[in-house]
Amino acid sequence: MASYTKVPAKNKQGYKYVCVIDGPSDPITGKRKQISRRGNTQKEALKRAEAALDELINQEESEEIIAPPTFEEVANDWHATFSKRKIKPATKKKRLDDINLLLRFFTNVMINQITHKMYQDMLNKLDDDDYALNTMKGLHVTANMIFEYAIKHKFREDNPCKDAVIPERIPTVAEIESNPIEEKYLERSELTEFLGTVLKHGLPLDLERFYLLAFSGMRPGELCALKVNDFNFDTNEVRISKTLYNETGKMTEYEVVTPKTKGSIRSVSVDKSVMIMIKSLIDRRQVIMTLNKKIDPNWHDEGFVFCRDNGYPFITNAIVDRMKRILKKTGIKKNATPHILRHTHVSMLAEAGVDLKTVMQRVGHEDPNTTLKIYTHVTNKMKKNADEKIKIHFADILSFKFSNQEYGSDHSAENVIFS
Repeated sequence: MASYTKVPAKNKQGYKYVCVIDGPSDPITGKRKQISRRGNTQKEALKRAEAALDELINQEESEEIIAPPTFEEVANDWHATFSKRKIKPATKKKRLDDINLLLRFFTNVMINQITHKMYQDMLNKLDDDDYALNTMKGLHVTANMIFEYAIKHKFREDNPCKDAVIPERIPTVAEIESNPIEEKYLERSELTEFLGTVLKHGLPLDLERFYLLAFSGMRPGELCALKVNDFNFDTNEVRISKTLYNETGKMTEYEVVTPKTKGSIRSVSVDKSVMIMIKSLIDRRQVIMTLNKKIDPNWHDEGFVFCRDNGYPFITNAIVDRMKRILKKTGIKKNATPHILRHTHVSMLAEAGVDLKTVMQRVGHEDPNTTLKIYTHVTNKMKKNADEKIKIHFADILSFKFSNQEYGSDHSAENVIFS
């Protein structure tokens, strides 16, 4: 259907007609195209507009019209490009896991048909299904990158992630008062019990693993990647410059990659008694290595400290399983994984009076969130304990008597004792 508008013109009649007619829809955006042409009369303007429409239709028919891609196609294309960057395998896998979760909602949906409401409904549903807040935040980051990629390649014009609200559950009074930060590390008595149980019931490598984790603050993956040349027994230092990644869990399918952040590359001093323990382990492994090399020509000689008899390194899941076994023999009720020993090390440093900046450098944290919470919690407890220690240590000074006459008649008791 045509519509006409008069516009001023420098002709005899002083105006022209603008004819507007509907053209075909845009195959990508779905928006209707409109074609407008001018003429001295409505008939002339219509004729020109129809001619322009015929030309456009003929042009589109001569070209291959590609249908908008699906969300899955765009997501996979984005991930292939994303994976070309210098990123860790774990990051690639995390983004792929996010895509698989997004596909639960957007499988076979055209990329340009996903609306802001559809995206918000997805976030709300994930919240209803009790997905963790951090999981939804990570998913949101991935989705945002995918839609920005779609916009860049003109598959759609807007980003449905914009202004989306990630639901956050309000914590209950019980959760607030339970002080969950205490669940993130082992108290001194718990650490003593745990390491004592390791000493009594531990299997080979358990003692060295768990003592080194507790007294260095390194991540389990960093421990698995340690090699003989990372230890300096003259200075009692260990160099942390890599981490072990194994997605499949198969012994031979591991990767040695850089640590989590740049700040994670560090050298830390370790107590001499622990270093002696590690030196003894390396010496024993050297004997085993020499013997096994003679038997097995395929012995994996990469210098790993915490390795199997064939030289291949143990993965973090092995440490998780060993810790579960030890915890069953203790009275510790916390849901502890090997990572709790990293947090425990932070609490140990705080209790020893080490400043926060040094703690951060030692554990290789660029994100201070958890470290700061544990450090603050422990130091606040120390302040309370300090008051109690003062009362006990100076009890003879604080427990003294005075009379009402000396301090006025407002004091009804004969004696007041500060204690």
